[in-house]
Amino acid sequence: MRRYIEVPLQLLDIEGEGFHIMVKGTIHGKEANFLIDTGASRSVFDPNTIATFIDDIQFEKKEGMTAGVGSSDLESATFVIDTFTLGEMEIHDYEAVALDLENIHEMYGKLHLPRIDGIVGGDLLQKYKAIINYKSKKMRLTP
Repeated sequence: MRRYIEVPLQLLDIEGEGFHIMVKGTIHGKEANFLIDTGASRSVFDPNTIATFIDDIQFEKKEGMTAGVGSSDLESATFVIDTFTLGEMEIHDYEAVALDLENIHEMYGKLHLPRIDGIVGGDLLQKYKAIINYKSKKMRLTP
């Protein structure tokens, strides 16, 4: 019996300067693209984008500021995603962080890359013991 789930990866070429890792999944059953960011401490979602996936979303403002995503001192909030998937890996009742990702949307648009619906960070990568294999273009997650 297999004790892990393999998620196919797509390497996005950033104008010959390197690569970003994208995985496909769903949010509340709707197809979504996720950026894998091993340097991000938490997984984050743009509030405007996530609102297209979740009806009547409830954001709870987070005290203090959040640093990262190309800037510092960003306001953030938390909210709950009932169900989302990374490949076939199902994640339930996840308390996510809402953070303005407009700078990423703009950059991806200029580079003609797929729109990103969320960023998977270290919290989920550590929880599910992620192993990223660039050669096979797969990420192994352990439920």
